[in-house]
Amino acid sequence: MSQSNSSKQSVLFLCTENSARSQMAEVLLRNKAGEIFDVYSAGIAPKDIDPRTINCLQKFNLPITELSAKHIAEFTDKTFDYVITLCERANNECRAYKGALLQLAWDIADPKVMVGLEPFVATLYELDKRLDMFIDVHGNINNLQSHQYVPLCSSTISDQDNELSIDPSIFYKCLTDQIRLKTLMLTNYYGELCVCELMVALQEQSQPKVSRNLAVLKKAGIITDRKHGQWVFYQINPRLPQWSKTIISTTTESNLHLIINSLKRLATMHKRPNKLSFCS
Repeated sequence: MSQSNSSKQSVLFLCTENSARSQMAEVLLRNKAGEIFDVYSAGIAPKDIDPRTINCLQKFNLPITELSAKHIAEFTDKTFDYVITLCERANNECRAYKGALLQLAWDIADPKVMVGLEPFVATLYELDKRLDMFIDVHGNINNLQSHQYVPLCSSTISDQDNELSIDPSIFYKCLTDQIRLKTLMLTNYYGELCVCELMVALQEQSQPKVSRNLAVLKKAGIITDRKHGQWVFYQINPRLPQWSKTIISTTTESNLHLIINSLKRLATMHKRPNKLSFCS
């Protein structure tokens, strides 16, 4: 049962204020694939929509009518096919949103902390590429109507003061192993995965083998982990420099065929670990 009574799949984007990233994601997905997705957005602590969000959407001739900031409480007791968190706070507070049939966590930098319109254009570009990948995996692309869409610029934003220093030779060496490469692609897509999920996705019977490769990535600073109960969850290190995040994202987006079967196996995996939700 989805949020809408229609036969469309439903998607809820969550971020802190519902004033920039989640609003842009809602407009983009509705514009790209509104015929197969009912799209919504909300915030943990909503504020007025940033004027630069509106200006950015208008810059690319995207519709801005009926946009408003909404609190997550408006969707209490509603079920969505997909819930996608776009910031660390939303992911931490709604790590296992009870109304989600499938939840994804995308680490999208906050454009509001930057000056001017360009950071918003960069965020829109990043969301555009992510949503193309999302549609390829979860939407019936053959049923999509062709649409004219202006390519967005490829500029990126980063918080350089908080970035980790990483040796490029070590970073690229970590990508030479199939398990490590696909692990990064899968965690880039899902946001967070544990060892048992990676074993199913990669069809690896040896937990020590998967764990050894995770240890290599963690030692290099490319991934981080957190423990919840008996489970240890891994994610792309939020402090990675922007160039390395871009490489991981672009590799995933351009080579989705390498992990499409892994994504399907995860989608049908039984008894996946609970990531803990603080949402009421």
